[in-house]
Amino acid sequence: MIRARGRGRIGGARGTVNLSGTVAIPMISWARRWRRRAVRWAGAGADLLFPPSCRWCRCESHLEGGDLCSRCAREFRHDQARCQRCGAAAAEVSPRAGCSACGRRRPQWEGIAILGGYADPLREAILRIKRPGAEDLAAALARLLVEKHRPFFERAGIDAVVPVPMHWWRRWSRGTSSAEDIARPLGWAIGRDVRAVIVRTRATRMQNELPAEERGGNVAGAFRVRSSVAGRRVLVVDDVVTTGATLAACCRILREAGAAAVFGAALAMADRTADAWRTEVPA
Repeated sequence: MIRARGRGRIGGARGTVNLSGTVAIPMISWARRWRRRAVRWAGAGADLLFPPSCRWCRCESHLEGGDLCSRCAREFRHDQARCQRCGAAAAEVSPRAGCSACGRRRPQWEGIAILGGYADPLREAILRIKRPGAEDLAAALARLLVEKHRPFFERAGIDAVVPVPMHWWRRWSRGTSSAEDIARPLGWAIGRDVRAVIVRTRATRMQNELPAEERGGNVAGAFRVRSSVAGRRVLVVDDVVTTGATLAACCRILREAGAAAVFGAALAMADRTADAWRTEVPA
């Protein structure tokens, strides 16, 4: 489309001449307002005909944030007290020092946000989002995680959100990446960019096929950082932390690449005694 010579007006609006010689009239402000209203009314009409349902149980009761019913949101949020430094279930936690386990062996991350323990119904929901077609559920759980830990994300001062990567072959064969599906809406909710700065350089055995003590070695050297994170405060996102070996490997290489601080976030943590994600605290 090319602008017509001169500044002639047609019906009070400036026109442009397209290549066929016809005059196109730009949409004026009142027309834009009516279009926006029409879109809102159409959405409201669709909700009347097809009421939005809970992303998990599919009931049509009151939805929190338009995603989950209050009962499902309450069940997903329910969890025991956790250390926000390492994520472990702990009865006594210091905001600065963490739990008693942190005093002996510190994690590879500065702090972590966990929605709940790896038990039903959260476990079943995570298994569902590992398959294609459950992106709306992943987004709902990501937003719930942010709502639950809003003060944590504000204190962390995150610069970039980074999903734990899958190997390209596994990503292609599965058809989706749950870590990416969680990271995108999480980044949007906290107002930060999602950046794929970590790549998986080799296919590894599935972590759930290995005993806890072998998982750290399975992912050792399996990741690399492909763009600069120097001086950045990075949040690494995964769906579930079991032994924590995968998350720890990602956090370690980000710190080695110059990240100022590295934090973690996951929908669930398996409560077990494995310490693959910790390092000895120097005496």
